[in-house]
Amino acid sequence: MDRFPMTKEGEKALQDELDQLKNVDRPRIIAAIAEAREHGDLKENAEYHAAREQQGFAEGRIAEIEGKLSNAQVIDVKEIPHSGKVIFGTTVSLINLDSEEEVKYKIVGEDEADVKQAKISLTSPIARALVGKEEGDVVVVRTPGGEVEYEIDLVEHI
Repeated sequence: MDRFPMTKEGEKALQDELDQLKNVDRPRIIAAIAEAREHGDLKENAEYHAAREQQGFAEGRIAEIEGKLSNAQVIDVKEIPHSGKVIFGTTVSLINLDSEEEVKYKIVGEDEADVKQAKISLTSPIARALVGKEEGDVVVVRTPGGEVEYEIDLVEHI
């Protein structure tokens, strides 16, 4: 299986979620199932069925996270010497050449992408246009609304 890039922060977030699921949610669900069993007839016991469904979701998410963590190539951009070049994990300040508006994005793995937090996936059109370019370069990004030209103002390893 291919390894996929993940930031140090992304790894920590998944690890925290995994700990929550294993050490808090799983015991709570097991206790809810045990309590529901004590109420007798399981065929018509809504609490039992709800707890079993929660257990299925939790166990599925645990397996999913463990799989992602085992296949992740964790990259700590802070340990990579700054070259001014856009690479995975860098935070890039861009200037829209039409509107002069400045935007800032961090290039992250697919699971970490969150546009509200200005984290874009390595596979997104913007990130694909930026990777390998350097501060001062002008890139053209194809968006649903047409082509947008950006100048790479600053590349940070934060």
